[in-house]
Amino acid sequence: MVSANREMAIYCFDTLVSHYNNEEAPPPAFDEANHPLFVTWKKIVNGGEPRLRGCIGTLEARRLISGFKDYALTSALRDRRFPPIQAKELPFLQCTVSVLTDYETAEDHLDWEVGKHGIIIEFTEPETNTKRSATYLPEVPAHEGWTKIEAIDSLVRKAGYNGVIIEAVRRRINLTRYQSTLFSMHYSEYLSYVKATRGAIVPGINGTNKPAMALS
Repeated sequence: MVSANREMAIYCFDTLVSHYNNEEAPPPAFDEANHPLFVTWKKIVNGGEPRLRGCIGTLEARRLISGFKDYALTSALRDRRFPPIQAKELPFLQCTVSVLTDYETAEDHLDWEVGKHGIIIEFTEPETNTKRSATYLPEVPAHEGWTKIEAIDSLVRKAGYNGVIIEAVRRRINLTRYQSTLFSMHYSEYLSYVKATRGAIVPGINGTNKPAMALS
């Protein structure tokens, strides 16, 4: 089984840095495979709690190299919940890569474990027959300290349902659970890797808000 690893996070940073430099990213140092995947960017300022800056991925299997290349940029620049990440934010970024595995059809909306399973919900609104769906990665309910019901209700809202969430709505849910491996890396760790493995001295961000040197 393929697991999320350091090289995948490095490739996501390479992809974003190369985008700002208008260059091609260096080739990745991990093997090709097909898996669902997500890329999450968070921003850490003054040692505080990391704040989400973008998280987008796919629940369908993708070739990992092209998938991480696409979603590193999509999550950084085109997550509609946030303004695009700017190059000057790079020193504060943390990248988390997730590789999803072990999809299973749950018996009901409570047939999963907080901290172990990610969940995908699909349901039809009782009033309009509109089909809705949404997902949380395994770490989200655990990080928020939610119960199963709290996580489900939050996910129903995330799916776009604005009605009253009663038990009849929850019983309409078809739930798929999955597991994932993840790896997180801060930009400072990425710079240390580049210096150690590529012999490059990376001075950071220059006055034009672009990385001061090419990393390819």
